[in-house]
Amino acid sequence: AREQVQLQARVVEEDTEEWQKDPSFAGLERVGGVDLSYTKGDDTRACASLVILSYPALEVLYEDCSMVSVSTPYVAGFLAFREVPFLVEAVQRLQQEQPRLKPQVLLVDGNGVLHPRGFGVACHLGVLTDLPCIGVAKNLLQVDGLAKDELYKEQIRSLQKGGDAFPLTGTSGRVLGMVSCGDHNNSSRPLYVSVGHRVCLQTAVRLVRSCCRYRIPEPIRQVQHQGLGQGRG
Repeated sequence: AREQVQLQARVVEEDTEEWQKDPSFAGLERVGGVDLSYTKGDDTRACASLVILSYPALEVLYEDCSMVSVSTPYVAGFLAFREVPFLVEAVQRLQQEQPRLKPQVLLVDGNGVLHPRGFGVACHLGVLTDLPCIGVAKNLLQVDGLAKDELYKEQIRSLQKGGDAFPLTGTSGRVLGMVSCGDHNNSSRPLYVSVGHRVCLQTAVRLVRSCCRYRIPEPIRQVQHQGLGQGRG
């Protein structure tokens, strides 16, 4: 927990790149996705995957999948210590083998500042790689008073069209993330977008939407497809 707090102090929750400030993300050419997919029935064997897609075409430029042995036990709130080292290694391999394909932003299957100590997997990976990172989760992490109560359910019902979103504000008053409907009429199954590192929340939500052909943004969808194929094939 001490290390998490120390690293959390290095998180930058603002846009740091010129392309982030452009309405159409002019200058953004490479978007990455990362994920760790476990072998079915074995939580000690996993495929650490990284994909790089072109932007805005979202065509695969690079794929890397490495089977790894996971020895660190799972502890709630500390998932990053179990998974991030393998994802960092994948980014480092890319920088050594194909430096021209270095991602300008990474989409991470997990949370960023939407976390008990404001330092989820997307933050951890962002700080260690110094890359802009965005957390994209499929389920709501109920922290800082966030809950699937009647107000939440009413807000979900209000997501009528692609692009609709509402902020996740904790009892502390801090906005921890955004519930996003995406652009594909799946308002009953929203995504939970949060800042990882070197990006503001509004930019993160805009980018995630722009990467969605389906419910899941394409960098994460592609990396999970790759990981499932390798890890469970």
